[in-house]
Amino acid sequence: MDSITHTLFGLALYGTVNKSEMSRRQKAALLFTTVIGSQIPDIDVISQLWDTTGRYQMWHRGITHSLLMIPVWSAMIALFVRLVFKEKGWRWFNMSLLAVFIHDTSDIFNAWGTGYFEPLSSARLTLGTIPIVDVVFWAIMLGGYVTARIVRRRHGRSPHYIYRIVWALMIVHAAAQTGQGMALLHETKGQYDEAVLAADFVPGVFTVIGKKDNLVTLQKGSVWTGLQTVTELQSQEGRNLEELFEQNPKARTLVEWSPFVVVVDDGKKFGVFDPRFYRNDASFLYEYIDID
Repeated sequence: MDSITHTLFGLALYGTVNKSEMSRRQKAALLFTTVIGSQIPDIDVISQLWDTTGRYQMWHRGITHSLLMIPVWSAMIALFVRLVFKEKGWRWFNMSLLAVFIHDTSDIFNAWGTGYFEPLSSARLTLGTIPIVDVVFWAIMLGGYVTARIVRRRHGRSPHYIYRIVWALMIVHAAAQTGQGMALLHETKGQYDEAVLAADFVPGVFTVIGKKDNLVTLQKGSVWTGLQTVTELQSQEGRNLEELFEQNPKARTLVEWSPFVVVVDDGKKFGVFDPRFYRNDASFLYEYIDID
């Protein structure tokens, strides 16, 4: 998910706690725990500052998003809370554990994926059933926020139960999206050697990207409309990529990172791109060299 969504997740998690008997310092500690826990795996973005070998594509959403790192991040946050906010107990560790887990797990649903099992496996785990920015998540959380304010103003009660409903609705949405996406992917079973999924920004709409031999096909649709072929891409599969890798190390990383790539050699450019991010006749994940 994008940084804004992760921040909103942290705020929504903060809202699920009944804070009627908490001190101001405890509330501040809780807010810090949920928001920082919802953001800390993305600390890996600073690695691009020292990336000189084109490996950032693998480092981002890599080991920092691993299941093995969740208790490490949680312990660091709990220690900070103890030192700065003077608050002890397992509450802070447990809440940060949940916040980091939500961050890492929600990123699996995007096409970008995560290194969920690093360092045991460098493969990116991805479902592709929810877009990076999901307006339904935002709408649910906005609706919960407005409802919570009304409940507090009119009834003077803690609205924490409203945010618990918010989380239940977001889980239902994620499950519905994933079920629909997997159903569409199953429809194409047997058509391709490899197939992956990418969710559209419109809820319920997906693109199935399939590769068979040197042909990559993009089919777009929903479980209600069915799939329609929108693009077919020829991949130069017999092309030796070592020259590309030597001149553009990021290309080697992209090939390692992606489920599969399209190889392009049009006489002007020689490169590879990830077809999951193909929009308007181009992919923003495209690494190439100019041919003299």
